[in-house]
Amino acid sequence: MPYFLGIDVSTTATKALLIDSAGKVIAVHSTTYGFETPHPLWSEQDPALWWNGTQRSIRAVLDASKIDPSQIFGVGLTGQMHGLVLLDAAKNVLRPAILWNDQRTQAQCDKIHQRIGRERFIQITGNVALTGFTAPKILWVKENEPEIYARAAHVLLPKDYVRYKLTGEFAMDVADGAGTVLMDLQRRDWSTEVLSALDIPRDWVPPLYEGPQITGRLTPAAAEATGLLTGTPVMAGGGDQAAGAVGMGVVKPGVVGLTVGTSGVVFATTPAALVEPGGRLHAFCHAVPGMWHFMGVMLSAAGSLQWYRDTLAPGVGFDELVKEAESIPAGSEGLQFLPYLSGERTPHPDPFARGAFIGLTVRHGRGHLTRAVLEGVAYGLKDSFTLIQNAGLGEITQVRASGGGTKSRLWRQILASVLEAELVTVNTTEGAAYGAALLAGVGAGNWKDVDAACRAAIVITGKENPDGAQVDSYRKGYEIYRDLYPTLKSTFRKMGGS
Repeated sequence: MPYFLGIDVSTTATKALLIDSAGKVIAVHSTTYGFETPHPLWSEQDPALWWNGTQRSIRAVLDASKIDPSQIFGVGLTGQMHGLVLLDAAKNVLRPAILWNDQRTQAQCDKIHQRIGRERFIQITGNVALTGFTAPKILWVKENEPEIYARAAHVLLPKDYVRYKLTGEFAMDVADGAGTVLMDLQRRDWSTEVLSALDIPRDWVPPLYEGPQITGRLTPAAAEATGLLTGTPVMAGGGDQAAGAVGMGVVKPGVVGLTVGTSGVVFATTPAALVEPGGRLHAFCHAVPGMWHFMGVMLSAAGSLQWYRDTLAPGVGFDELVKEAESIPAGSEGLQFLPYLSGERTPHPDPFARGAFIGLTVRHGRGHLTRAVLEGVAYGLKDSFTLIQNAGLGEITQVRASGGGTKSRLWRQILASVLEAELVTVNTTEGAAYGAALLAGVGAGNWKDVDAACRAAIVITGKENPDGAQVDSYRKGYEIYRDLYPTLKSTFRKMGGS
């Protein structure tokens, strides 16, 4: 029986996951590590941590599964997006990687828009220049560390550094590549216009591949380090959001992925390189060949409920709080909650946005407050859904939900009614690593394409349909919710960083 390995190089750990030819998870192991914040707004990591984590996690999975390495027919890669790894001509790392959550590059984002034009940049890349992306990080190094920049010869993303250590090859998948904002989104290739405007040499960026394609094979040195066989193929894979969508079966238009973790992510597959005109949604290539995707991000989803419990009901279990909210009618009797506890990203890219309870009266008790938090997060996620629909995706037929927040049946019901779509859960819970393993299986020929792999391996385990009575109430509540941020925006600005 063939087996397939998925490797997820995240910010806090490298995970190895082994599946069989039916998609069943055989073994999983994660090796944890930290990252550094040497200055305010900075976030950096030593790439050696990823390679060490990869070796240890692969060996742990092989030991736990007792699988002969000759039965592993492919390795798929995924990981944290947008991080900058710079190598010199001798293929040595020049400095710690600058990570996705690093915020030092606002001045460089402004320069990118000045050089290319904000609207033109959106047309080419599908995105505005944001501090998290890779391109402004390259400009920052050029301007602030010229001695490092002068020695640079290769630009990689975190998982692609691991690919280099495994295969000796420089390569990148189109999904992760799009997140550098150096690509022409429609052409699924590097943008000569953007590279030229930013004075980034074309030979610094590696060849691009579709998610299931083979990018190289294990070298003898990598085989000795990991316990795998020399020559084992390594597939392109995808950035963590695209691979995670594959791991949930979100690979066709109309099926949307919804992750309610600390933050909230709405992921929608698109059949063409659609772009939200204002750049309020991320638009990237998918790990599925010939597909693209929209992504909306809210910064405090289940994190809002965590804050609420810890601050206003310390020691009370989440189940108890949610139970109290079940008896409260939809709409929380006029109470609204703005979930902007960490600022916001979609659809309001505003670090000054603030959280708020609005509409409090003496009638409202703790159950109302709890339900208002659940509903406010659902409204915030609906903002991304609305943008996606208005940008040309059309009807959303099914929402596939994951993350800790979706363990609550009440919250799932609220989400289904607010979004006015069938909301389902699936049997897969390992996210991006699982998607990377499926992509490896497709590349090895175990499944004919990504859709076939998902249909074979992913099963719906639960379903919530919109409640007609709730839908009407939530339509009215959402209209009020949408008015609140514009009304309070100037007040938030006056509050500043306090």
